[in-house]
Amino acid sequence: MRTSFVKRLKITYIRVALVTIVLAAFFLPSYVKFESTGDNIFDVYVNDEFVGQTGKKEHAEDCVINARKNLAKKTDDLLFMEIDLRLEGKEVLYGEVSTEEELIKNMENVLARHEQEMMKRAYTVKIKDYTANLGSIAEVEQMLQAAIDKYDTTGQYRVQLKQDLEREFNVMTADVYSLTEARVEAIEERQDAIVSAANLPEAGIFAAFSEIVDAVEVEEEKDLSEYNRGLIQMNFGDMVEVVECYMPVSNLSSLEVAIEDVTKEQETNKIYEVVSGDTLGEIAEIHNMPIEALLEMNPVLEDQNSMIRIGDELIISVPEPELSVLRQEELYYEEDYNADVIYVDNDEWYTTDKVTLQQPSAGHRRVVAIVSYRNNEVVNTEILKEDVQMEAVPKIVERGTKIPPTYIKPISGGRLSSNFGGRKAPKRGASTNHKGVDWAVPTGTAIMASCGGTVTKAGWASGYGYVVYIKHPDGRETRYGHCSKVLVSAGQHVSQGQKIALSGNTGNSTGPHLHFEIRINGVAVNPLNYLS
Repeated sequence: MRTSFVKRLKITYIRVALVTIVLAAFFLPSYVKFESTGDNIFDVYVNDEFVGQTGKKEHAEDCVINARKNLAKKTDDLLFMEIDLRLEGKEVLYGEVSTEEELIKNMENVLARHEQEMMKRAYTVKIKDYTANLGSIAEVEQMLQAAIDKYDTTGQYRVQLKQDLEREFNVMTADVYSLTEARVEAIEERQDAIVSAANLPEAGIFAAFSEIVDAVEVEEEKDLSEYNRGLIQMNFGDMVEVVECYMPVSNLSSLEVAIEDVTKEQETNKIYEVVSGDTLGEIAEIHNMPIEALLEMNPVLEDQNSMIRIGDELIISVPEPELSVLRQEELYYEEDYNADVIYVDNDEWYTTDKVTLQQPSAGHRRVVAIVSYRNNEVVNTEILKEDVQMEAVPKIVERGTKIPPTYIKPISGGRLSSNFGGRKAPKRGASTNHKGVDWAVPTGTAIMASCGGTVTKAGWASGYGYVVYIKHPDGRETRYGHCSKVLVSAGQHVSQGQKIALSGNTGNSTGPHLHFEIRINGVAVNPLNYLS
C-alpha cells in the first residue's frame, strides 16, 4: 500500500514539474526557450560597457538607434557621439534578457558619457579677410550694431540683415537704415492707404494740398548757422556676408572679442600714390606717421630728402578697424581757406622748372557742407553754401611743360667703391669732399653718355686725367673722369647710351675706375639721386 502511494506521488511531482516548465516556456517572456541552434542569448556592450542582454541581434541595433534619437531630441544642435556596439553570444538552456526600456535607458547613459563635441548652429560673419563665428543672429546684429553705434551717438541708425537673392547659397548681407526715414515712409504708406480706402478723387486731394501750401507763408532763407543737421547717412564700407552653419562649440567667437575686432582701429598698410606738390614730410604728417616709420616701410627711400615723383606708390600705415563705416554729416563751420593754385604753363621750360608769380593769402568763410567720412578719415567735402567774409588770394605759379631728359648709369656693372660727399682721402692730393661717385671696373670698360647732349670738354684735366664733360638740354652737366681713352671731341652732339670713352686709371687715381659727376648750375649733386 505504501509503495503504491509513493509511486503515485512521484508521478504527480513529475507531471507538475513538466506542466510548470511548459507554462514557464510559453507564458514568461523574460526567459528564452532552449533550442540547440547555437548562440541564443547575447550580452550587449556599448563602447565596451555592459548594458544588458537580448535574444536577437537586430533588437540591440534597434535599441541603439532609439537611444541615439532620444539624446538628439534634447537639443536643437547637431550631436556627434562615439557608438561601438558589440554583442557576445552564447547558448543557454534558460537565460534572462533585458526589457527594451532597460536596454535603451542603459545605452543612453553610456552614450551621454561618450558624447563628442556638439555641433552647434552658428553664423559665420565674413568681412574681407576677417571672420567671426557667433552663436545666434542676435549676436551678429549686436556685433554689427556696435560698429554703427561708435559714430551714431543719437541711436538713429540700425543694422538690417537681408537675404542675398543673387547667391546660390543661403547668404545674408547687411546694410544700415535710418529710423527717422523708416517712420516717414510708414506715415506716407498709411496716408496712401487712407486715401485709397476712401476712394477720393486725385484732383480733390491735390487741390486740398495746394490750398494748404498756398496758405503757408514762404519760409525765409535760413542763416548758415541753422543748417547744422549732423549725421544724415550711414552705411558699411566693407561687404558683410553672413552664412548659417554648424560647428564645434569651441570654434565659436566671443561676442565681446568680435565687437572689439570690428570697432578697434588697427594699423593697416595701404598704397598711397604721390600727387603734385607732395613731400615726404607732408605725406607722413597727413597720415599721422613719423617720418622714420615712412622711410622704414619704403626701403627705396634713403632719407627724408629722397626724391619722389608724381605717380610713385608709397606704403603708408592707416589706422582702420576690421569693419569700416561710411557716414555723411551736414556741418556748419567757419574756416580760413586757401584758393586753388593757378598755374601758368610755359612750353619752353621743363616740368622741373617753376617760378611763383604771386604769393597766396588765406581767406575766411562760413560754410555749410556735407562731409563724407570713412571711419574717422575725411574722404570728401561738398560745400552746399558759403559766406565769404574775406576772399583768398590764389598762388600763381609758372611751370614748364616739357618732359626733362633722363639720366642712366654710364657703365654696365662695376662695384660702387666711393660714395658722394665727405670721405677719407684715398691718397695724398685726393679730395676729402667727393663730388661724384666711383665704380671700380677693369681698364677698357665702355663708358656711355648718361644723357644726350653736347660735349664741352674731351681730353686731359688736372686731377681727372682723361675726362669728358657733356652739357645737357636741361642745363645740367655730367663728367666722366680717369678714362684710359676718349672717343668723342668737344662740340660733338652725343645721344643717351652712346659710347664716349673707355675706363682707366689716369689722373689722381688709386686704381681702375670711373668717376662720375652730375652738376646743376655748376654745383655737384649726388648722381645716384638722379639716375633712372
